[in-house]
Amino acid sequence: MTDRTAEDILKSAILLEKRGRAFYTKVAKQTEHEGVREFFEMMADEEKTHVEMLATHYKSLKETGEFAPTEPTEDAAFEGVATEVLCKKMKKELKAADFEAAAISAAMSMEQRAIDLYSARGKEAEDPNEQKLYRWLADWERGHLTFLAEVDQELREEVWNDQNFWPY
Repeated sequence: MTDRTAEDILKSAILLEKRGRAFYTKVAKQTEHEGVREFFEMMADEEKTHVEMLATHYKSLKETGEFAPTEPTEDAAFEGVATEVLCKKMKKELKAADFEAAAISAAMSMEQRAIDLYSARGKEAEDPNEQKLYRWLADWERGHLTFLAEVDQELREEVWNDQNFWPY
């Protein structure tokens, strides 16, 4: 077990989610593409939800010494017809050399850091509510990372095709 306290981990998690939200909001504001903007706004909204959830647990920990007994929602990231349509629209608008494509790569790194933090703490935690929270958050961030990795792969293959990079 690490020397970091549950409070330290919550502070780090809140900061990580706030930085993610700021990044996604900035990309959304800078893009000229509606689908890309809507996608990054959705990501920013999800990070805001995570900040709020983590803040609730932080407050509970400070006041009671325990994590809040609330149940995280079972909704998974990127589910539903509206999201599927939005993601198709976003993929169509992305170009491999654009700023937004670089943002996908940066977002993947942020999501991986969140997964690593939440997974490690989920294993270390002794409090069942804390374990549940971090496992749920790690799964949610894995959903983000999986989607972003798929988009990144599609963009990479588009560049390879455009440049006749294929060896066969």
